Amino acid sequence: MQYRQVPKNGDQLSALGFGAMRLATKRLNIDEERATRQIRDAIDNGVNYIDTAVPYHGGESERFLGRVLLGGYREKVKLATKLPPWSVKSRGDMDRILDIQLKKLQTDHIDYYLLHSLEAGHWKRLLELGVLEFLDSVKAAGKITNAGFSFHGDRKTFREIIDSYDWTFCQIQYNFLDEMNQAGTEGLHYAASKNIAVMVMEPLRGGMLAGKLPVDVEQVYRAGSNETICSGMGTPLGLEPS
Repeated sequence: MQYRQVPKNGDQLSALGFGAMRLATKRLNIDEERATRQIRDAIDNGVNYIDTAVPYHGGESERFLGRVLLGGYREKVKLATKLPPWSVKSRGDMDRILDIQLKKLQTDHIDYYLLHSLEAGHWKRLLELGVLEFLDSVKAAGKITNAGFSFHGDRKTFREIIDSYDWTFCQIQYNFLDEMNQAGTEGLHYAASKNIAVMVMEPLRGGMLAGKLPVDVEQVYRAGSNETICSGMGTPLGLEPS
């Protein structure tokens, strides 16, 4: 496994993370036996960054990960989850939601906590409700360690958000089809210029970019990867070198 250093805290994160949005399913529910095996195999083989969020798998992803990471696995990973702006109606909601997440995940802190799916509207409303003060307070209380955000807006808004707070990291959609979309290459470089780590979501467009590989490419891919781990990645996260 390759690792990348987060500039602001020195963490060495695996270049490939495990996204828990598209876990293995059985009859529309999480296939707990298969997904548990995939996640733990990934961790045993060097993956140390696990990403989830409130809405994944109908609200069950966080609760499931809380069970999967028992038995010493929680201590082996940096855990990321997200504050859902659409559920925040007041400053108090932010604390309430985080406390619920901590209980679901069976942990006393979140290593990497994101404001979820920001764009201009969500960002403006969270600012008005005091989200930056919230981040400061929960960091001081030890409930989260690093603050960041995931992004699905325009580049102007991205720069505004980057410049508004001392973020440790951000998460953007990025692949060879999305170099000019949303934050894009320009945003990636801007975040890196501020020593903000960039986590990449959808590097394979949810698998669409790897669904029909040429035979010779497929052979190279399988020769250089662990099939069991890769089949369970769902939406893997890559930490871009800065």
